[in-house]
Amino acid sequence: MTPSGTLDVLGRLVGASNHTFLVRDDADVTWVYKPVAGEQPLWDFPDGTLGRREVAAHKISEHLGLGIVPLTVWGDGPFGEGSLQQFIHGEVSAVVDLIPAEDLTEAWLPIASGVGEDRKPVVLVHRDDARLRSMALFDALVNNSDRKAGHIIEADERLYGVDRGVTLHVDDKLRTVLWGFAGEPLSDAELAVARRASELAQPLAEGLDDDEWACLALRAAALCSVGQFPSPSDEWPAIPWPPF
Repeated sequence: MTPSGTLDVLGRLVGASNHTFLVRDDADVTWVYKPVAGEQPLWDFPDGTLGRREVAAHKISEHLGLGIVPLTVWGDGPFGEGSLQQFIHGEVSAVVDLIPAEDLTEAWLPIASGVGEDRKPVVLVHRDDARLRSMALFDALVNNSDRKAGHIIEADERLYGVDRGVTLHVDDKLRTVLWGFAGEPLSDAELAVARRASELAQPLAEGLDDDEWACLALRAAALCSVGQFPSPSDEWPAIPWPPF
């Protein structure tokens, strides 16, 4: 599926760091459109590649049978070429939360602690949810540098991960709010997903360097070897800011 006919701009998503628009095609399908011309340069990612990474993340998600990233294609819109991701009619999921420390139960996996505006202890937490395990595994494979809670959308009991522009870097840059699974053994099914990623021999999408695809396979092979979810590194901030 690709956008049909002319894309009409419905509005701009002003909270996004890059120019991001909501558009509608002639078939009345809504898309999130990120033109290359609206990308802000980053010190650590090649210019003009963020949209390509969005498309690549979708292709990898589908190749691995995970269905985590909404349909994302490369196309031409009102402001030039860019990525087009089918808009998910859902809500930001409540599977990640910031709760008072006294409310922490076994239903939550703690990530980090601190104090709130009232100076009382709070804990950043997420649910022990199989859907989140899949997302955490996928983020580790694609080296997602920006897994915020606000990027997890729930619709029809499914969780979708959106905003994958800072993925697939050759250096380790995993930064996420899903560290609750850190160090846990991978299940047989999760190992099978990682193994399939390790066997990827050809790029699944255009616009990225061969070494970025090679590093995807190497990360997957390392996960298979270790057999557990990765833990935070001391060489890179573990949690994106803001986390929501």
